[in-house]
Amino acid sequence: MVVLGAGSGTRVGADRNKVLLPLRDRPLLAWSVLHALATRGVDRVVVVTAPGERDEVAEALAPHLPVSGPAAEVEVALVDGGPSRHASESNALRAVAHHVEAGRTTVLVVHDGARPLASPVLFDAVVAAAREHGGALPAAPATGLVTQTLRPAPEPLVGVQTPQAFRAVPLLEAYRAAARDGFEGTDTAATFDRYAGLPVRAVRSTAANLKVTWPEDLALAEALLQG
Repeated sequence: MVVLGAGSGTRVGADRNKVLLPLRDRPLLAWSVLHALATRGVDRVVVVTAPGERDEVAEALAPHLPVSGPAAEVEVALVDGGPSRHASESNALRAVAHHVEAGRTTVLVVHDGARPLASPVLFDAVVAAAREHGGALPAAPATGLVTQTLRPAPEPLVGVQTPQAFRAVPLLEAYRAAARDGFEGTDTAATFDRYAGLPVRAVRSTAANLKVTWPEDLALAEALLQG
């Protein structure tokens, strides 16, 4: 499980990384990490931080991590991100490669830390679809980054979200091939689709699985959490 938290706070109007902004009783990133930890079968969570922010992220997350139960037994590791999303993903995949090659991890999930409302149910759904087909991602009617190539899809045009899940060995091989070619995908699915030779299936989602990008997104996330 990879949670990407190496962004910034520029567009959301903050003077720090947006994933460290408070959302109700915890940092925005903590919601994403806790939902990842609640996913069935998770064996490790790697949190990608912006260079120089590892200590700050560790301090922000520590009070919110489980201290008992199965989730408390799952390792949470921090790795530095790179200059792009693809580079950050590559750093995280290198950090989990030995688990994959040893057969301990068969599906890898990549999630935006700035999507705090993705539920464990959605994580479980994309993992199940990835085991069956090769790759899977949530899709919902939306504007922005869209695709017409995923089938089945909930609408002719869909917005691509995270968490995205993939069979682990083909995903590692895809990123190694991308490194040889100098290719950088817009998201994990783009690289997997280009190199893995396996389908990426859409799992139905909704606009409630929002990514905090603008100031109003944080307020909306707060309202959605309050029900």
